[in-house]
Amino acid sequence: MKKFNFHVLLVSAFALGQALGQAQPVVPGLLHERHGLDAAGQGRVLIEELRCAWCHKGPVKRKLGPDLSAVGARVDAGYLKHFLLDPHTADPGTQMPDILGMVPEDERDTTADVLTYYLKSLSDKKFSRANVDASMVGEGKKLFEKVGCITCHAPGNGVGLKHVPAKYGLDSLSTFLFQPRHARPDGRMPDMNLTRDEARSIAAFLLGAKELRVSELKPNPAKVQAGKVVFRSLNCASCHKLPNQKSQLKLPMAELTAGKGCLAEKPDGVPNFDLSNAQRESIDKALAGIEKPLPDRQQIQHTMTAFNCTACHTRDGAGGVSNAMFQHFGTDEEGLGNPGRIPPTLDGVGAKLRPEWLRKVLFDGETVRPYMHTRMPQFGEANLRHLPGLFEKVDSLPVVKLPEPKRNDRRKYREAGHLLVGDKGLNCVACHNFNGKPSPGLKGLDLLNSFERLQPSWFVHFMRNPQKYRPGIVMPDFWPGGEAVRQDVLEGSADEQLRALWHYLSLGRSARDPSGIRSEGTDLLVADRTRVYRGRSRVAGYRGIAVGFPGGVSYAFNAQNGALTALWRGEFVSVYWGGQGAGNFNPKGRAIELAQDLAFYRLAKDNAPWPLRPVMTKEQPVNPDPLYPRNRGYQFGGYQLDQNGVPTFLYRTGEVAVEDTSHGVVANRLTGLVRTLRLNAPKAETVYFRVLTGKVQKLAPGQYGTDSLKVSVPEASALLRGQGEVRELLLKLNLPKGKSEWGIRYELLR
Repeated sequence: MKKFNFHVLLVSAFALGQALGQAQPVVPGLLHERHGLDAAGQGRVLIEELRCAWCHKGPVKRKLGPDLSAVGARVDAGYLKHFLLDPHTADPGTQMPDILGMVPEDERDTTADVLTYYLKSLSDKKFSRANVDASMVGEGKKLFEKVGCITCHAPGNGVGLKHVPAKYGLDSLSTFLFQPRHARPDGRMPDMNLTRDEARSIAAFLLGAKELRVSELKPNPAKVQAGKVVFRSLNCASCHKLPNQKSQLKLPMAELTAGKGCLAEKPDGVPNFDLSNAQRESIDKALAGIEKPLPDRQQIQHTMTAFNCTACHTRDGAGGVSNAMFQHFGTDEEGLGNPGRIPPTLDGVGAKLRPEWLRKVLFDGETVRPYMHTRMPQFGEANLRHLPGLFEKVDSLPVVKLPEPKRNDRRKYREAGHLLVGDKGLNCVACHNFNGKPSPGLKGLDLLNSFERLQPSWFVHFMRNPQKYRPGIVMPDFWPGGEAVRQDVLEGSADEQLRALWHYLSLGRSARDPSGIRSEGTDLLVADRTRVYRGRSRVAGYRGIAVGFPGGVSYAFNAQNGALTALWRGEFVSVYWGGQGAGNFNPKGRAIELAQDLAFYRLAKDNAPWPLRPVMTKEQPVNPDPLYPRNRGYQFGGYQLDQNGVPTFLYRTGEVAVEDTSHGVVANRLTGLVRTLRLNAPKAETVYFRVLTGKVQKLAPGQYGTDSLKVSVPEASALLRGQGEVRELLLKLNLPKGKSEWGIRYELLR
């Protein structure tokens, strides 16, 4: 008897359901023909994705529902009411259940109406529409397909978008696409590293040029209050967290019965997800073993399916770009072949990448393949923080030691590595950029990040057999059968040559350019609008953000530690190693550098030492405290731009939320910054803020400075500690419960 592939059947069932007008909830990762999960595994994904754990206690992750606090400004009132009345018609494939089906039929319209009033009342801003410039639609379509949106929103086989024009306006959709996790913290709609202009173009494409009216609501406090009561009574707070609304847990997950409640073919008196027969069956099978935790390898597979990583990446035989989607994966370097357009396999990634780098890729938007058009989505650390540890735990390779050469031998290995990389050696620079400088041939990934990215054992195994670890790569084999093709370098020893290459690459940015490479960079200019550039920098760390103001004042912010770390006047920055905001930047002007340590901390007493960031050296290249900022209460939350492009950095110190905004000033004999810190504390407490370090002197009440910088601070909070050239100016902030505001002025003296 012929065997049927369940995964193919599931995809076919979805397509048939769409054709018949059914609207079963869509989980993109489960539509992939090669997700690799059995029926119980698929059911477990559905249980998590449909947020069952918010009503039924069980050992699965609780996926957050959309943030409704600003839904009034984001969504049209007419669409919102339609969606509440009949979500599966308004948005076919939605994971939102039909809640109002539990309400008597003659009361549903009134219930949807008051709920709409209540939800719209949560936002002070009004929803608006704007005419779409038809010229933006074509560019938006190209971007939609180019950067990777289409992998989850493939027409007829993905998350549908036909409802979008009725739901959003141009401004609200652009804002959502620019920073989607603000509205949907679950991360399933990831941050695609779009610029504001890119987000607006894609929004224009999704909305189209057809003009739609705004559904107006007249003020009605009675309906708002009634809607608030209904929101509570229907247990909407189980998925959507709002102030003064509490959720109610129901029957534990392990006690759920197949074919009953939400799992009934025709649910009655409970939320109706409009599940297909295949979905109900897979959930039933998952519930049978729901109390058993998933083994590590299955947990990885489960996560990759839930977040649809399998649409781009392969691992353990599952996933990968389908033939239908291949056309949408582009590259600027066709000569690199498929590895230049298709995201790399995740087989063995825990043994390949250093843990710190893996976290940078997943949580900081780090990228080394600027030629690849498809972008790595950012799902958020809160959603994937478990994944790097699992990869590291599961993946392994035979250990290969690459010891640091002894002092007397370092020059020999350095010179050998320099020769091998250059065009007079193995000519690696024919296909690879080096230290931000372009290769004369193919522009493959920059060699100088190898030491920072890769585990040494993987480096050796890969170099000895590139095709084994990246099939289809154009990388030649320089040590076929273990024999070196260059017998005149280090006596032809493959082990010694690989050790020399590793040592040379370990020199980082200080490595001497190999023969065949040339220096080239890009200067960024500031015109009449504030300019922001993200990338690594010696003045701001690997999560650096440079901000340049019209008038010639600039500063750098270290998002890793939450510190303003440099100020300068004159031209903005020079950028090397470009690509999706990942290039390293250097100030064009002479920068006044500040400390890159944590900026906020809770000291036990006024004279307690400040916690300093760990410093890595060539002798100690591994970060001894990779969670330094997080372990001390700091968490970065992104940034927002105002209409002039001025960023406000959002972060937390403990439970205190911080909004950090600086404006450049060139007027009234002041050249510098005016910085405003707006803090929101859930309870009264004291935190310390480190303003300035070095040879700091008190100049006047509320004024302190060094030879190059003067700061003005609230004198009552100022605390100057230390002696001589090792001094630090702190602000002791006695925070009240709720909101408070603090100002600092920086004046450049050179």
